[in-house]
Amino acid sequence: MSRRMTTPQTHSTSRITRDDERWSPRLWALLIVLSLALFLDGLDVSMVAVALPSIGAELDLPTATLQWVISGYVLGFGGFLLLGGRTADLLGRRRVFLIALGVFALASVIGGLVDSGALLVASRFIKGIAAAFTAPTGLSILTTTFAEGRQRNRALSVYTVFGASGFSSGLLFGGLLMSLGWRWTFFFGAPFALLALVAGFALIPKDRPDTRGGYDLVGAATLTATMLLLVYTVVTAPVTGWAHPVTLASFVGVAALLSLFVWVDAGSVSPWSASASCAAARSSAPTSAPWR
Repeated sequence: MSRRMTTPQTHSTSRITRDDERWSPRLWALLIVLSLALFLDGLDVSMVAVALPSIGAELDLPTATLQWVISGYVLGFGGFLLLGGRTADLLGRRRVFLIALGVFALASVIGGLVDSGALLVASRFIKGIAAAFTAPTGLSILTTTFAEGRQRNRALSVYTVFGASGFSSGLLFGGLLMSLGWRWTFFFGAPFALLALVAGFALIPKDRPDTRGGYDLVGAATLTATMLLLVYTVVTAPVTGWAHPVTLASFVGVAALLSLFVWVDAGSVSPWSASASCAAARSSAPTSAPWR
């Protein structure tokens, strides 16, 4: 009887000790790696926006194509964001985060080397997809590493400050790099992404993929198609007009694809709604990290 009464007190005491624990340099380094990835996502969007006039002049791109240097990134990010989080659950957060960082660095280099508007937009689209995988995966690693409460709130504060400062810093760095040429706004993020990749390989704890259920390919395809069409419609609507028949037809297509996804998900062996619930439950419990 007394053992039953003291068990909650022991659990509470360990929780308080963990909240008051000082972070080791290794734990700080992990947080900086995760925050750096988010910083690069925001930095890239605002920094490239500064270079658009020079890009258009050198590559002789019309305004419609030049817009897609930014919109291509937004389309890739918004269209694959939900898929990125689910893929991290199935394949492992560490693996997905590191691979996406490598793709981000490679797309940065390719974007600075191309001389074609189509290839430039394609590199931006791929870069947006890579960011769509690093953003939710990095957040998931953070929430499963830091204990819920003061530790996690403190880590999230640092994480969000890095993300917000990335957007504002992009304007500053973009202006400075333009003295070297617009291509340097693309090259700039590559070494930092590689640095985060190498550091992440050493610092991010290994995790086991979620082998329960499976990967709903049809659900993934319909959800990604829904998000891609939605983002594309929102991006192009200011140009074509919100009341234009093409815009309205696109919104109808979004509704149809979303309905199809709900129908497919309802009959799936491993529905996305259940996967999201399991992921949320896992994120509320920190993983044991002996190097804290």
